[in-house]
Amino acid sequence: MAKLYVEGWAPEYGSAYETDAALADAEKVDESVEVDGGWEPIPGQDDGVDVVAFVDGVRRIDARLTLDDVEGPTPGICGSYGVGAVCWNRAAGKSEFDSAHVERLAVFGNGRAAPIPVAGPTIAYRSESVPDSDPGMLIQHFHGAMRKAEAVLSERLAQQGSFVVADGPINDLSATDKIGYIKSHRAPYLSPTNQPVVGRLKAGQRTPLFLIGGNGRYPRYSWYQRLADLAGGHSWTGVVRGEVSAHLDVMRAGRMADRATAVLPIVASEGHIDPRAPQNLVPIAALERELRRRLGDPGFVYRALRTAVMRSLEAGVTT
Repeated sequence: MAKLYVEGWAPEYGSAYETDAALADAEKVDESVEVDGGWEPIPGQDDGVDVVAFVDGVRRIDARLTLDDVEGPTPGICGSYGVGAVCWNRAAGKSEFDSAHVERLAVFGNGRAAPIPVAGPTIAYRSESVPDSDPGMLIQHFHGAMRKAEAVLSERLAQQGSFVVADGPINDLSATDKIGYIKSHRAPYLSPTNQPVVGRLKAGQRTPLFLIGGNGRYPRYSWYQRLADLAGGHSWTGVVRGEVSAHLDVMRAGRMADRATAVLPIVASEGHIDPRAPQNLVPIAALERELRRRLGDPGFVYRALRTAVMRSLEAGVTT
């Protein structure tokens, strides 16, 4: 008999558990890299890491653009994104923002590009292009720029000695101490034999490591862990997935998984504060709020941009 659950996960973010088998089918999974045999939950271990850096980015499309000339109209977008980190100094018992900054980007299609008039002291867009005019490609290019900025910041902080928790899939496979932190589940990576172990996890426990895409261009070790034991939840409530570069050796990857499994429940959010609890970690939620503040009011940014473009046209400026 099926059971029905109602979760406190904001609907606009989708469900925390929403599988798509096609996503996993394209990547081979090896479940024997850490434990070759029957799986059991593994307790996390806090090794006393000094600094944990939580890295994330937020993005927003500010306006649609059209570049019109004798060859016809070319579509474009203007968008803003913010990237930064919250560094948790565990020894000092404090956290602070690190390198939080905003970038503004205009993306045009058909291989075209045009300068965007400066709309204010903090509203200046750099201009780039993509080969075709598909609106999805414009947004993908914009999103990719943000993800690249996240990767650069994550790698810098890791090389400086922080243990980096990057919100979302890991996008830099260098062998440093950083993990990708995935809040929702769209691909059923595990076999029917081992998947039930996820439902048996307690807070502070993880599955054994499994290797995703070992023969591909994007190999990484991954694991599932539970952040909190919530009354009335289903078997995957409070479960998140972590991943690290497969360029690490298995023992080091396991130690990082142990660390994340022990430490992340400490900063898990609570339902009366965050609709994405417990998966949306408290430092990441604080970082998202700060970055959105730095993006500026969307209405103000749009009006300033539109006014700057209109003044440029009235002045007879062409690209």
